[in-house]
Amino acid sequence: MNLLAGDQKQPAFLAINPNGRIPAIVDRDEQDFAVFESGAIMIYLAEKTGRLMPSDRRGRSLVLQWLMFQMGGIGPMMGQANVFFRYFPEKIQPAIDRYQNECRRLFEVLDGRLADNEWLAGDYSIADIANWAWVRTHKWSGVPIDGLDALQRWMAAMAARPACQRGIDVPFRLPDLTESEDSAQEFAKGAQTLLQR
Repeated sequence: MNLLAGDQKQPAFLAINPNGRIPAIVDRDEQDFAVFESGAIMIYLAEKTGRLMPSDRRGRSLVLQWLMFQMGGIGPMMGQANVFFRYFPEKIQPAIDRYQNECRRLFEVLDGRLADNEWLAGDYSIADIANWAWVRTHKWSGVPIDGLDALQRWMAAMAARPACQRGIDVPFRLPDLTESEDSAQEFAKGAQTLLQR
């Protein structure tokens, strides 16, 4: 599938995800059952495999709470920070400030939780994966993490996990902002193309 060519808007993909966005999966073991939306996919796979989410009601609820924290807070706020800080043609500073400040506030919530917990919801879980996938891109959103020691410790622990290392290259690698400005600009153009589709 070529995302930059808009393949996700073609009928074959829309049959899997009517919203025409990634991620989406098809479970071949379940009569080609399609699942879309990242949180729904993570819950589905955790329940199917019996991994990364406890089976007891309280443990499961805790994982889902922190997963929903990402889905309702971290993801949308960082997405808006990215749009106004990176992609919007006009720099509207009040909008940039609003979303960067809210991202920082949400990071402080995570830091507070992680100050007394190794992982967000007891053991390592889909809640950690979902939140880290966004928080790790804080530089791209222009949100500092200085002074958030517990968050930084957790981020390093996540980044050291081999599966996390493999996962960050999907669908393509986000450049480190310490790389050349040309690299960042090239990525921004590709990402903006995806956002417009």
